[in-house]
Parts: sequence; C-alpha cells; structure tokens
Amino acid sequence: MDTQMIEIGASAVCRIASRGHVLVVDDDAATRERLADYLTLNDFRVTPVENGKRMMEILKAETVDLIALELTLRGEDGHQLARKLRETSMVPIIIVTSRGEEADRVMGLELGADDYVTKPFSTRELLARIRAVMRRYRTSESASDANRTVRAYQFAGWTLNLPLHALNSPAGERIPISNGEFGLLVALLGHPHRTLSRDQLLELSRLRSSEVYDRAIDVQILRLRRKIESDPARPELIKTERGLGYRFCASVTTVHSSAKQDIEVRKPVPREEGFHVRIESSYAGARGSALPGIAYR
Repeated sequence: MDTQMIEIGASAVCRIASRGHVLVVDDDAATRERLADYLTLNDFRVTPVENGKRMMEILKAETVDLIALELTLRGEDGHQLARKLRETSMVPIIIVTSRGEEADRVMGLELGADDYVTKPFSTRELLARIRAVMRRYRTSESASDANRTVRAYQFAGWTLNLPLHALNSPAGERIPISNGEFGLLVALLGHPHRTLSRDQLLELSRLRSSEVYDRAIDVQILRLRRKIESDPARPELIKTERGLGYRFCASVTTVHSSAKQDIEVRKPVPREEGFHVRIESSYAGARGSALPGIAYR
C-alpha cells in the first residue's frame, strides 16, 4: 500500500491512509514509531506526537478519530491531559501506559477513557481495541440516526440533548459530560423505573470491551451522581438495587422533534406584555400567520 508522508512541525509525521485518523501521544520515540508503522500498515492515518502541547495543536488543526495516550509523559501529568481532553472533546481515548494496577485502570476510566491497555502489549491487541472502540462509536452514531426523532430526554428539570450531546441543568447551565457518562445516562433514561444489571448497562451504553469490566459502570454511576444529584451520597435519581443493578427513579419525558433545529435549553425569558411570539413546530401559515411556523397573538 502506498502511504503519503506529510511533515507536521518538527517532530511529528502524519502518515495518510484510509481507515481513520489515530493520534498517538507518547514521549518514547521507539513506541511512537512502532505504533505508527503498524497502524499505517493496517490502513489507518497516524499522527505520532511526543507531548500534550503537540497533541492539542493537532486536535485544533485536524479531525482525529481516536487518541492513544500514554499517561506517563515526561514533565506532564497524563491524568490532567486526559481530563482536559474529555472536558473539551468527545474523541475516543485509549490509554496506553505502563501503569497496570487496578487503581490506575479505574482512574483512567473515571477520567473518561474508552479503554485501557498496559505495556508491554501486542500491537495486534491494540489494533483490535482501536477497531472495537471506533466500531462502538460508529454503531452509536448509526443508532442515533435510526432514532433521530428522539431529540432529548427531560427529567427533574434537567435536559439531555442527544444531537448536541449536551447535558443542561435546571438553571440552563451546560454541564460537561464524557462519552461514557452520556451513553450510560441515555441507557438509564431510555428505561426509567426499570432495574438494569451492570451487564445490560454495559451493552446499552456501548461501554463493552475486552478489558472494561462491569465495575466500570460503578465508576460512571458515581460520576453521574456527582453531576445530577443534589446529594450524591443520598441519590434520588439513580438508585442502587443491591445485587441487581441500577434504576432511574424520576419521571422522564421524551422530546420528539418535528422541527429541523436541535433543542437548546436556555434560561426563561420574561414574557413582554401586549405582544408574544410563539414558535410552533408545525406549519402555521395555513392558519393565517404572517410567516410559516410562527403564530402571533
């Protein structure tokens, strides 16, 4: 296979292929080169970089489909980089690191990583994990397309906007949410008042991989509770059913869209006296309004 090579700054080479763009972030040159060569041979476009600064530069300039991130970068905190990535981007993350303790894996997943691979590792295994993570994301997008009439879920004053991938608080504030948290919350909201096992939640939220075990659900639930519960220590929305799983206890309203625009939650605007414009999703022109979709009263 012919591969075109393009210089991206002084220290990174972007190898162009056809299957997806993988950003490899590792301060070890031999590891970068090994992964870049192998993934390129398997039809991926690969950009190897050595630090967080170059990673952010590439993310601003390029479309990236997945990041393989080493946590122990020289002079940098890989955990902080992972947290920043998840707060600012929804790109899939696989942590590739020499830290193999369970506590490190749990922390990596808690930071929003989609998978965790410990060194030394097989390049074939990493390739399989990359393909699996990207397949889950594409399957999720396909499922969203098939169910595109569902635009949002509303519960206890909160709104989860599916097309915008946005969680909005009752005050109208947008709350950062990771891919894992988003998928898990969609699964819970889609099955309110029903107890779902950890295994069911893994499948419904598309967190399943060969290394992501069911306790990862507990980590994601903890993070969700910190964001949507008034008292995470005494949760009222997401209840634990001992030995069974979790149950979403609040009433959920499903918002279906007949308009083309996505829902955007805003703080209430005071109604002015004497003139009010009401936006409708149906064509109002046939009923005599001056413009289609707008009714005056």
